[in-house]
Amino acid sequence: MRDTARDAARDAARDTARDTVGDAGEGRGEGPDGKEGTERDAEDDMWHRIKHALKTFKELYEAIYFAPYRSQIHREYVQQRDLFLVLTTSDLLGVPNPVEFYTLELLPEAMEQFHEWHKRMGMEHAPAGGFRCC
Repeated sequence: MRDTARDAARDAARDTARDTVGDAGEGRGEGPDGKEGTERDAEDDMWHRIKHALKTFKELYEAIYFAPYRSQIHREYVQQRDLFLVLTTSDLLGVPNPVEFYTLELLPEAMEQFHEWHKRMGMEHAPAGGFRCC
């Protein structure tokens, strides 16, 4: 999407430059047939293809490089998310929380994930707190 917008802006600038210079292409080194303009278009197309190939290669390289670590990264993410959820809802579970005031505004988002969390932790029902989950 971004490349398309950039290409459209470049084409508009090129058309504007051609209109101001004239049909003969004076000042740009183009002949009346516009041959150098088509060569530039072909060169731009070639660079666009090279950039696309490099982008594809980068995505493939990252996919291959991170593939062995993907499960470990996900496991670590889930552990950190669970710890964050416990810390934000600890006052509701009866555990004193010294930063309760700061976690109050995070409770609505934490409640959306709470049901999934207590099921993953092996609790059939939500622990006895000041709220109902299921």
